[in-house]
Amino acid sequence: MNLDTVTIVCIALMGILLFVLGANVSRNRALRGAGNQLPSDPSDKLLIAIRAHGNAAEYIPTMIVLLLVCSVLSDSWAVDVLAIAAVFVRYVHAFGMLTSRNLATHGPLRDVGAMGTYLVGIALGVTALVTI
Repeated sequence: MNLDTVTIVCIALMGILLFVLGANVSRNRALRGAGNQLPSDPSDKLLIAIRAHGNAAEYIPTMIVLLLVCSVLSDSWAVDVLAIAAVFVRYVHAFGMLTSRNLATHGPLRDVGAMGTYLVGIALGVTALVTI
């Protein structure tokens, strides 16, 4: 395997983000107490926490698998760049969601994080294909 330090650290940072976002949902549920645990109001802090975690859970595992595949197939510096970019866009997206007052509107951090996630994910997939 060609896993280098940069890739391992980036994978670890994305894993940490996923678990911190999950803990934030638990924290918000505890603060809510016996109140509505299934909010639908796009400005509800619990819903925002749930969606920030859910979105991370939808993309981070796939990015990690693609990083592992790319690392095994290639020792190119490009894999490190994509690993760093993956961490950056996922943290930016999470921060953009958690600081949003309302999920019904988009903000620049959330949009940059989302678009970056798509671009980095596609780049990782293409990298895996061309390095077979």
